[in-house]
Amino acid sequence: MPKPPIPRVVLVYGLLGLIPFLLSPLAGLAVPAHAKDVGLVALGYGALILSFLGGARWGLEVARPVPRFTIISLAMLPTLAGLAVLLIPGLARPVQLTAMAVLLALHLAWDVRADGLPPWYPRLRVILSVGAVAGLVGMALVIRLATPANGAVLV
Repeated sequence: MPKPPIPRVVLVYGLLGLIPFLLSPLAGLAVPAHAKDVGLVALGYGALILSFLGGARWGLEVARPVPRFTIISLAMLPTLAGLAVLLIPGLARPVQLTAMAVLLALHLAWDVRADGLPPWYPRLRVILSVGAVAGLVGMALVIRLATPANGAVLV
């Protein structure tokens, strides 16, 4: 039996949502002196996407006749975790970016194993999460390359 396709509008907007993740490392390479600033934009966008994903799961759950306490509670965690990565003092930007990538990967693991989602949703999440994680990890590597151990920015 063929798998139902990902709805075109969902796929197109999802792929467009990858642009900030994938352009960030390229922008950091193009202008290494501003790589940390570009990394902050990627980090903030990652937190927004985590919050969006949690909200999507919340929305699906509250549509049920009796929302499950566990799912509602878990749907709150992506927003709180993303905010924590943004606000924990003293974390180096590459560490923050890597942590955000890990959080997105954890959300992907939840999405591919969850029941009650449209049958195409896990495939969509794999495509988008792999792109987002690649962009965040790429940005972390660009910052590491642009910033030597003494903290000076290479130009």
